Amino acid sequence: MRVEILDACLKELRSFPKEVLRDFLDATAKLETGLILSMPLSRSLPSLGAGVHELRLKGKSGIFRVIYFMKKKEAFYMVHAFTKKSQKTPQKNIKLALKRIKRFK
Repeated sequence: MRVEILDACLKELRSFPKEVLRDFLDATAKLETGLILSMPLSRSLPSLGAGVHELRLKGKSGIFRVIYFMKKKEAFYMVHAFTKKSQKTPQKNIKLALKRIKRFK
């Protein structure tokens, strides 16, 4: 299955450290080959909708997240990437991800 990265998400990913980007690329390669990712690398976010997940990435400089979803076994869409600075994901990140996901439904 293919992985597509929204332009806005790609721009956000460019701010990630290189070691985190390597982990991100490894995870997306696994998704493309059909592997199902699970904890601790990926976590389902059913409160945001069916098929919505987050990649959970760590680096020396912090914790990073990429929200993505699967659309009808057609593709994985990476919609929002951000640095996590608190225990709970801020509402602004959740709202932005949901806004981007709605474009595909």
